Amino acid sequence: MNAQAETPVETILRDELAHGDGVLVSLAPILGHLVSTPDNTLFNDQVIATIRGLAVDVAGQLLRAQADAASEADPAAFVEAGQDALAAELLADQDFLLHSHALTIEAQTARHLQKRSGIDPVVSPMLQSLIASKEDAIAGGAMAILAAQARFFQQHQRMELPLRELPGALFDTVLLRWRAFAGIGTENITAQAEMMLRSTFDEGIGRIGLLNRMVAALGRDAVKAISISHGGMGLFSSALAAKTEQIRSTAILSTSEQQVGRLVLSLRAAGLEPEQVEEQFQYFHPDIDLPEGFEALRVDRAQAMIATLAGQEGA
Repeated sequence: MNAQAETPVETILRDELAHGDGVLVSLAPILGHLVSTPDNTLFNDQVIATIRGLAVDVAGQLLRAQADAASEADPAAFVEAGQDALAAELLADQDFLLHSHALTIEAQTARHLQKRSGIDPVVSPMLQSLIASKEDAIAGGAMAILAAQARFFQQHQRMELPLRELPGALFDTVLLRWRAFAGIGTENITAQAEMMLRSTFDEGIGRIGLLNRMVAALGRDAVKAISISHGGMGLFSSALAAKTEQIRSTAILSTSEQQVGRLVLSLRAAGLEPEQVEEQFQYFHPDIDLPEGFEALRVDRAQAMIATLAGQEGA
């Protein structure tokens, strides 16, 4: 884009987007420091505690599989002995760290929206209409999403992250981290345990896989999900990511106060009219006004700005 041709509001939003990208770049190192210092009460808030708890849960699942494969006499003791150390290894991986953070922000934001605006985090109006669809594939997929959404909030409340819910690439990364942690001499045991874990893994039937498949199946109608009161946080995030060609975790993080420029541009780039953008923006940031002249921002300009400075962090 030619900077000289930019309107004032485009300049403002470009600066906001650049600032937001800077925040995303620094996110992993900051989170990595915070989750590695559990005794730092100044920063031991719910988000950090939850991310750490998710890592401990994943580590426990891996070690239980290893204990079963090795026929350990006391599997619980085996898991307890290595769980914290393996969790630290997982949190040292940027992709795992950022994915856990995005899930935590998604759950937290959904609960805030429920409290502030009465938006059900599990059963959205759009999901209800999809369940009633005459197309069996759509109705069945919507029912599966409903069940997956309910499980997600229950599990997240307990700081649980089932291995089967990980994206495929991250599942592979986690297994590599675990096998390296297990060390020399455990190759046969970990190979046996990994075979068992892989036999029960299917990325397509995990919650995120189901949401993404539904968005793809809806085609142009998926834009209807980019209404937080209609689609709910799950469908909203997947649809916004798909329509703007961003990764889902970036779409989730765009709803935070540090990413207001990205949210505005993403909503417009997805094809929403200015008044619709304002409506959605107010759900997330009722105390922040859109920049003056925003209504003049064209869809193609918003798309170009997102494409130029799209963040690459997350999973």
